Amino acid sequence: MTLHLHLVRHGQTYFNRYNRLQGWSNSPLTESGIADAVKAGHKLESVDFAAAYCSDTTRAEQTAHSVLDINEAAGHARPELTVDMHFREQFYGYYEGLDMAMAWYAAGAPHGAKTYNEIVSRFGLAATKDFLKEADPFHDAESESEYWERVEGGFRIIAGNPRLHDGDDVLVISHGNTLLSLMHRFAPEGYDLSERPANGSVTVLDYDPSLPLDDGGIAIVSYNQ
Repeated sequence: MTLHLHLVRHGQTYFNRYNRLQGWSNSPLTESGIADAVKAGHKLESVDFAAAYCSDTTRAEQTAHSVLDINEAAGHARPELTVDMHFREQFYGYYEGLDMAMAWYAAGAPHGAKTYNEIVSRFGLAATKDFLKEADPFHDAESESEYWERVEGGFRIIAGNPRLHDGDDVLVISHGNTLLSLMHRFAPEGYDLSERPANGSVTVLDYDPSLPLDDGGIAIVSYNQ
């Protein structure tokens, strides 16, 4: 069975505008963010969604309702929205809500890397999570393994939906670093991952729940559209 997952990055929030880390923290959509959600809704208004999922954060729920409102107005049946913590962004622990440049300097400087992009280029994306957990004085930030254990639980939630059938389209409201993490793990060469996906952008994955995620379970169809 193959499910077509349409992953929308939530609209711009105030923390996005202020360049602050925003993992499990709540920050509402700006006026521009509301427009991002509407734009995403119109991109997807021809898609007949069999299910919809988002994290239990204000920005994700606001975006989901905007997309589903537009989809319903276009004549589609409105699926029930499943809201669950497994679809949250990476948890940044002590650094939640703090300036991004400062946080990534704190994480990378002990390893000789001063920025997020430098950490990624020298050590890989997984190191951004592990270094931040190491720098967190409470060590509450999610490590690479802790992050994927939770996120993979989200895929299992989708796989366990008895109402889904082969070829169904599924809406998932996602987050910037989660989309980058998915791309670094599953995308073939050729994608530019030097910038975060845009607010309101759509990334499409094909998901086969019968296969292991790293052995054909996930295929990238398009990114940051």
